[in-house]
Amino acid sequence: MKAHYISYCILALALISSCSGSGERTSAIQVEDTIPVKLMPLQQLGALSVVEATGIFTTDDETLLGFKNGGVISKIYVKEGDAIRKGQRLASVQAVEVDAMAGQANIALEKARRDYERARKLYLDSVATLEQMQNAKSALELAEQDVHAVTYNQQHLHIVSPVTGYVLAKLANEGQVVGPGTPVLQVNGAAKGTWTLKVGVGDAQWAVIQKGDEAMVYTDALPNQEIKAVVSKKSEGLDPQSGTFTVYLELQGQPDGKLASGVFGKSKIMTSGKGEEQHSWQIPYESLVDAHGKEAYVFVTKDGKTAVRQKVILGDIHNDAVTVVKGLEGIESIIVSGSPYLVDGSVIRIKK
Repeated sequence: MKAHYISYCILALALISSCSGSGERTSAIQVEDTIPVKLMPLQQLGALSVVEATGIFTTDDETLLGFKNGGVISKIYVKEGDAIRKGQRLASVQAVEVDAMAGQANIALEKARRDYERARKLYLDSVATLEQMQNAKSALELAEQDVHAVTYNQQHLHIVSPVTGYVLAKLANEGQVVGPGTPVLQVNGAAKGTWTLKVGVGDAQWAVIQKGDEAMVYTDALPNQEIKAVVSKKSEGLDPQSGTFTVYLELQGQPDGKLASGVFGKSKIMTSGKGEEQHSWQIPYESLVDAHGKEAYVFVTKDGKTAVRQKVILGDIHNDAVTVVKGLEGIESIIVSGSPYLVDGSVIRIKK
């Protein structure tokens, strides 16, 4: 009986000791009632902002060439990719029809000349009237003009290169019947180095970009090169195929390497025009919460102690950031770390 009593005493002491230790550990644990966050100072974009756009390289003198009068193509002297020089003959059309018209025009001219001489002599002999002689003279002048026209057409039986460059595309084949002006070859003046990057932008970007804005151009065809460019012109209408507005960036100087028409390129345009980019902010992706379309929410703090859920309107999306065009007016900093754990009114602690 005494042994049982001693065992009970030892068990009671152990329980009391355990409860005492648990209380000490509980009092030692501090309850974290604030959420640590990091802040990023906000800076409104100035008058000079960057628009990123992609497109393809081309030249400002790409030309579709065709025959003036059409006919059956007798010979195409070049292939796609061939280098060409200004004045070089590129293709010819069969001359049978034009030569026949030239023969007819020359015969008509000879007849009109004889009729006029006859009418003039008869008029001098007072046999023909003045009106008859004048009519014969008018017919002679019309015949001469017909000969000039057909001679001009004979001189345009060939396609001659207007530039020094390259053949971009062959759009017809030998033996094919083409009409007047039907494109047969596409050429450019790449040998002169007048390269242009043709990029597509949205309506808001189009409104900001102005002629003369500077840009930097990049392409995988010329790695590790930054090519200076300038906005030479921009379209005044929407491209129905791409759904974008076209901006032309003319390269300044000769690239250190060879380009080809259609090569893909990227650009950064330093805009100086007035637009929504002047009243916007760039923030990192991780600061956004509950984004839907152009609307999203971020957390900001005005007193450094409390998080406030703020609605914002998004603009352009960049590689590592997003542009906010509305909603951060008067805000000095934004919470960029700890947002997933916050609710409106959460108590925060700013980490350095």
